[in-house]
Amino acid sequence: MIDARIRKGYAGGHDSAAFALDIQIRTSAGVTVLFGPSGAGKSLTLDALAGFVRPDDGRILLDDVLLFDAASGVNVSPQKRRCGYVFQSSALFPHMDLRENLTFAAGRLPRLERRRTVGEMIEQFHLTEVAGRKPGELSGGQRQRGSIARALLSKPRLLLLDEPSSGLDNTLREELYRLLAEVRVRYRTPILLVTHDLDEALELGEEMIVMQAGRVAQSGAPVEILNDPAGEEIAALLGRFNIFDAEITAMDPAAHRSRLRCTLAGGRVFEMDGPYFPGHLLGARLRLGVRADALRVNPYASAGVPLKAVRVSRRSQSYRLEFEGGVVAEVAERGFEPQSHNGEWVVQFPPDALRILK
Repeated sequence: MIDARIRKGYAGGHDSAAFALDIQIRTSAGVTVLFGPSGAGKSLTLDALAGFVRPDDGRILLDDVLLFDAASGVNVSPQKRRCGYVFQSSALFPHMDLRENLTFAAGRLPRLERRRTVGEMIEQFHLTEVAGRKPGELSGGQRQRGSIARALLSKPRLLLLDEPSSGLDNTLREELYRLLAEVRVRYRTPILLVTHDLDEALELGEEMIVMQAGRVAQSGAPVEILNDPAGEEIAALLGRFNIFDAEITAMDPAAHRSRLRCTLAGGRVFEMDGPYFPGHLLGARLRLGVRADALRVNPYASAGVPLKAVRVSRRSQSYRLEFEGGVVAEVAERGFEPQSHNGEWVVQFPPDALRILK
C-alpha cells in the first residue's frame, strides 16, 4: 500500500513556467492509474516515489516502510526502495542482449537460482525466441515485455509504469493489457500506472487518480469518475462529454422531472425534459454534461433537437458525429451505416444521462 504526501516546486524561468506538485495519494493492491494531461505531474510523482526526485516536503510510506520524510530527514536511496520502474523508452541496456538484461536484474540471486528464474521469466513473457537479441533488434512490444520482466526480477514491492503502451499499435497494446492482467494475478504486486488514455485507464485501472496542474482533482473507480465527474474541468479532460448551459423553467419533484431551456455554443437555444435536480430551484442556471455515447440520434425521430451534422468520422467500432453547436455523439456502426447519407439529424438528450457539473 502507498501512503504519500508529496510537495515539489520548480521556479519559473525564461523559457518555462513555474510548477508545483502538491498531492496526497493512498492506494492499495491492484492497479492504480494516474490519469491526466501532459504536464499534470504524473511522471514526477513516479520519480518521487522511486527516489529519483527528492520532494521539498512530505512523507512516503510503502507497506508501512518509511521511504521519505522531510521532517526527520529520511530519504531511502532508489536502490533500496524496491520499486520496479518501467519507463516509456523501456530503458533496457543497449549493449546487452535481452537475457543479459534480465540476468543483471536478478544479480542478487544465487547463480543457479538466477539462471532458473531468468529462464522461467523469459518463457512466461513469451520471449524465448528473442532472448539473444539486443534491444535495438526487438519490436516495441518485445522491449516492453522485457522491461516489465526485468522490473519484476528485482521482486519489487511496487511496480511503476510510465505510459507503458506509448508507441504500440492496437495489437501490441492489447497484448500488453493481457500481460499486465497476468502480472497482477501472478505476482500480486501493486501497480501504479501513468496514462493520459482514458480507454487504457478503464481497461486496466481498479482505481484512478485524476491529476491536473500538480493536484489531485478526483479519485475513485474509473467507471465512477466517467459516469460522474466532479466538475466541468474533469468532464472536459475526460473528453467524452458535451457541456452546455441550462436553465430550469419548470419542475415536478413528485414525478422527478424538470423542463430545461438549454443553450449550445453559438447561441442555439432549445428546450427539453430533464430529471429533477434536488437542491436547485426554479430559474436556476446550471452547467450540464452528457456523454457523447449517451446521446440518441435518428433523422426521423419525432422528439428531440434537430441539428445538422458538420463532420462524421469513423472509429474502430463506431462513428463520431459532430453537430452544429459543438454537440458530439458516438453511435454504433450497425445503427449508423443505413442512415449515414443523412445530413440533418434529431438528437435526443436522455434525462437520466444529464449530469450537473459543479
